[in-house]
Amino acid sequence: MSQALLVGLARTSRPHSAVRRFLALDAVVTGANGIAYALASGPLGELLGVDARLLLGLGVLLAVYAAGVAWLASRPQPPALGVKLVVDINALWAVLSIVALVAWLDPTTAGLVWTPVQAATVAGFAVLQWAALRAVAAGR
Repeated sequence: MSQALLVGLARTSRPHSAVRRFLALDAVVTGANGIAYALASGPLGELLGVDARLLLGLGVLLAVYAAGVAWLASRPQPPALGVKLVVDINALWAVLSIVALVAWLDPTTAGLVWTPVQAATVAGFAVLQWAALRAVAAGR
């Protein structure tokens, strides 16, 4: 995605709206992923080639994280520090997903496809949130 497109997505007459939208979208996707991992860790673990206990733990972690992101999204003006923390955590998650794929996991074909797709999705949230936060800062 080009910088111009990202800035365009983040541009609004109410600068905090874009930040809130991208945080809310992140919370919904991450929460759904976390709940699926937690409630179906066995079958998903087999499908992806990931230990069910690891998937259960990740699911609980993601669900709690999503609740925090949703709380930030519910604020009329999400604090910049909180949004920066979400951006940093999302970037770290994306990188660690790829590192885990290469260094620790022994995934199935589905896991080889899913892991980079979810890493790219999370990285995309980080980029969108960062661009929206920059638009807020520029609007002040």
